[in-house]
Amino acid sequence: MTVHFVGAGPGAADLLTLRAVALLGAADVCLYPGTYIDAAVLSHLRPEAVAVDTQDLDLDQIVAHLAGAHAEGKDVVRLASGDPSLYSALAEQTGRLDALGIPWDVTPGVPAYAAAAALLGKELTVPKLTQSVVLTRTQARSTAMPDTEALANFAATRATLVLHLAITRIRVIAEELVEHYGASCPVAVVANASQPSELVLTGTLTDIADQVEAAGLRQAAVIFVGYALDAAARDGRESYLYDATRDRTLKSRPT
Repeated sequence: MTVHFVGAGPGAADLLTLRAVALLGAADVCLYPGTYIDAAVLSHLRPEAVAVDTQDLDLDQIVAHLAGAHAEGKDVVRLASGDPSLYSALAEQTGRLDALGIPWDVTPGVPAYAAAAALLGKELTVPKLTQSVVLTRTQARSTAMPDTEALANFAATRATLVLHLAITRIRVIAEELVEHYGASCPVAVVANASQPSELVLTGTLTDIADQVEAAGLRQAAVIFVGYALDAAARDGRESYLYDATRDRTLKSRPT
């Protein structure tokens, strides 16, 4: 049997891929992070499937469940919130499975930041303003960040910042970013995007911390920082991709 690591998307049961739904429908065992996965996602499981919440399990216990299901010849799905390529501990789990000789594969999912940006109705890049998006986090009581990835280093580029796993440090983050983006820089915080409890807060680096603290947000929130969020900053900045002056004549490619 193969262990399937599946991106569960941001939470909504209808934002899974067709492949993810098919794998869930065939699964005998499903491991899921209850902190982040909306219960509706599990509705794709058959009634007789066993669902295991991993929020209180350590790595060894999670792998034991995966290995046990595999040994019993059961189809097993390991759900990851959003997409497995970001902050999912995929490498640790697959490394243990490799050591045990257990095959695995990965099915991508809709990233939380993409669902949050869709809720905002925002494109995170703006021609001639910012063409880069930095996906990162900060460190407090979690895995240490490399020295080269200090938030100030990314902020110096004035790219659009998307911060995960950082909502409890919003005040410190805002104060640090003012130097690079300015106090009036737009900020948006989206919690539980696509879920019934979704919440959107918008403001600037000056006032966003007050809003977050008043709302009592402690987890499952994405922070966006940058002038791409400012509708006025987009005025007159249009992509060359669809410019009327662009030469759309097909040119032969070099052989």
